[in-house]
Formats: sequence, structure tokens, C-alpha cells
Amino acid sequence: MLKDHASSAIIPCKDLAVARAFYEGTLGLPLLEDHGNGFLFGTGNTQLNIYLSDYAGTNQANAVLWGVGDKLEAIAAELRGKGVTLDEYPDGFDSVLDGVHRKGDFRVIWFKDPDGNILHLHSR
Repeated sequence: MLKDHASSAIIPCKDLAVARAFYEGTLGLPLLEDHGNGFLFGTGNTQLNIYLSDYAGTNQANAVLWGVGDKLEAIAAELRGKGVTLDEYPDGFDSVLDGVHRKGDFRVIWFKDPDGNILHLHSR
């Protein structure tokens, strides 16, 4: 039914200015549209929708996932350089160094946006 249709992520925020500064400034996503109560950003071949909500940050699971391949460590370093704290969940991994989790050749990082939404990047 939906296999031939594109999907995109949608993330709530409590403060539009703070969210825009993070997603556009910190993460470097291009703004495609400002629709008054939220934003549409480009990310790869998809889009990321940010919208105003009183329920922002209440999800305790991953909100968005990006596969970044061999650029993971460079992106992790750039995020740390911009003051983003990388979360650590060491259970089930061989090691964690500077927020980068390793399990064999697989690498992953997690961090939160200003509302506490969990963002996830991996090496695949």
C-alpha cells in the first residue's frame, strides 16, 4: 500500500526560533519552507518537518535516523565542536569513545535537539 511512497520525519518543538537555529544553524539543514507554525528542512532525498507542539520532547525513543556512512566520526567531532553533547548508551557495544559507539565495523551516535528529541546517526 505505501511501499512506493516517500516518507519523512516530523518532530515537535516548543520554541520555533530555537528549533530553527538548531536544525538550520547547528545541523546545517537547508530551510525549504517556513509555514508559520513550523518548518520544512531538506535532508538528503527526504524532508524533515518541525512543528510547534506542547508535547515536544516527550518521546523517549529515537525520533530521526540518518545513515552517514564513513563520515560519522567527522560529523560527531563537528557536533561536539558546536557544543552538542553526544549521549552514551554503552550496553551492547564493544566500546564508546567521544560519544561514538562501536560494535565491530558498525558505529553510531545519539544526541538530543533543544527539546530533548533523540536524533540518531549511524555508519550504514
